[in-house]
Amino acid sequence: MSRLITMIAVAASLAVASGGSPSRANAGEVLDRVLATKTLTVAVGPDWGALSHLNDKHELDGSDIDLAKAIAKSLGVEVKFVTTNWDMIAAGKWQGRWDMGMGQMTPTKERAKIFEFVIYSYIPTVAIVHKDSKATKLSDLDGKVIGVGSGDVAESYAKHNFTPGWVNAKPVKYQFTPGELKIYQADSLLYDDLRLGDGVRLDAVLNSDNSARNAIKAGYPIKILDEPLFSGPAAISILHGDKEFLDKVAAAVKAMRDDGTLAKQSVKWFGADYSVDK
Repeated sequence: MSRLITMIAVAASLAVASGGSPSRANAGEVLDRVLATKTLTVAVGPDWGALSHLNDKHELDGSDIDLAKAIAKSLGVEVKFVTTNWDMIAAGKWQGRWDMGMGQMTPTKERAKIFEFVIYSYIPTVAIVHKDSKATKLSDLDGKVIGVGSGDVAESYAKHNFTPGWVNAKPVKYQFTPGELKIYQADSLLYDDLRLGDGVRLDAVLNSDNSARNAIKAGYPIKILDEPLFSGPAAISILHGDKEFLDKVAAAVKAMRDDGTLAKQSVKWFGADYSVDK
């Protein structure tokens, strides 16, 4: 009899959590747990810069933190953060320690074997030139000396052999061919050479929009060409098996994209709107 009472109590708590509807009994295990405990547990990194970091008050802060809090609010629950490293999230062996992973995971076909994805950001790879450069569009870089990071996707793009590895990728258009390609081991070295002057050592650098904006903020005399090379999607990761939970998270993110919340969060933390694919 005690077991029956416990089962009735759990069912009642789920009904209350779902606004009084008993249909929650058919929901997946993750959504059931989140609503029953009124807690959404989210994996984040403690040292992922603008995504998630410990602020001066030793509290988690960042764009991923703001987004996770907003998703929890839309579900009517509290958020609990678990700090971990990227390898632990990407391995997919969560064992119930958290309900979803942040960190802007690239939704590749290989990862799709383990995860469902809710895309919330698109990170552009851009061309950066000296502030005195006369280049205004990508085609102006044809035949120029271009710098890229070793092993970066920008290196593959510059060599015209870049194949996007993410799900539903759009074809990449190559709008210029470098006259000379210089490979660097660190972003700082790329920008250090570019800051020497237009064409002194480099005519342009190819890198992520976020990296370029950080360099500009740090005082480098450079600028970003308006047209990106391409944009790669970045997603919340959720393990296979609970479509209702996935749909709830996806609906929350869509609502924030539609009402401009995602754009505001992106501008707040990155200085640019990464909420839509440009």
